[in-house]
Amino acid sequence: MFRRIDVIGSGRVGSAVSGRLRQRAVDLDSSDPELVLLCVPDAAIAEVAAALPLGPWIAHVSGATPLAALEPHARRFGMHPLQTFTRSRGPEQLDGAWAAVTAETEDAQAAGVWLAETLGLRPFTLDESARTLYHAGAVFVSNYLVTLHRAATLLFESAGAPPAALEPLMLRTIENDFELTGPISRGDWPTVAAHRGAIRDAKPELEQLYDVLADATLELVT
Repeated sequence: MFRRIDVIGSGRVGSAVSGRLRQRAVDLDSSDPELVLLCVPDAAIAEVAAALPLGPWIAHVSGATPLAALEPHARRFGMHPLQTFTRSRGPEQLDGAWAAVTAETEDAQAAGVWLAETLGLRPFTLDESARTLYHAGAVFVSNYLVTLHRAATLLFESAGAPPAALEPLMLRTIENDFELTGPISRGDWPTVAAHRGAIRDAKPELEQLYDVLADATLELVT
């Protein structure tokens, strides 16, 4: 669909996207692009878009930013790769991930789907009005997973256990389709109470987090 794409931004997402487009023999042309793809920080999208000449399609890869940030451009869409990226890896980070496509016209939807599939992503349609809720869900499963791992690491370190042992447990939980096991799943409240006491003694700053997660697990999963 697009033979010439100008990717603006060379951060973690922009680098992976540019690398994949090169693999797909797309010309990353900044002089006469058919699509301008903004891979810049969310706060910069509106300013960058407003400074670009009208004509080519324009899109951003933000999960939370509304399409209105791309004004005054009319031919526009959003394509958010639902993945976490690091500079130490390349375009393979895109493989198999999903992508939220938000568009206002059928042509824009088709353009977003084409871009996602060209990048090796699995596109799905996301309504503009649902963008913030969707992004909050992504933050729960990605960003807060990092927080949980850090909290567990602190407890393991205090117990003299190797934090590296946590990773296989995390991976198997995913492989087991997130089936809940452990004391809450079997109603073992004395063990839960013992956890609270041990955390209070060793890492009191984590007690509230444990309580919130225990209550949420009881309400949402069991």
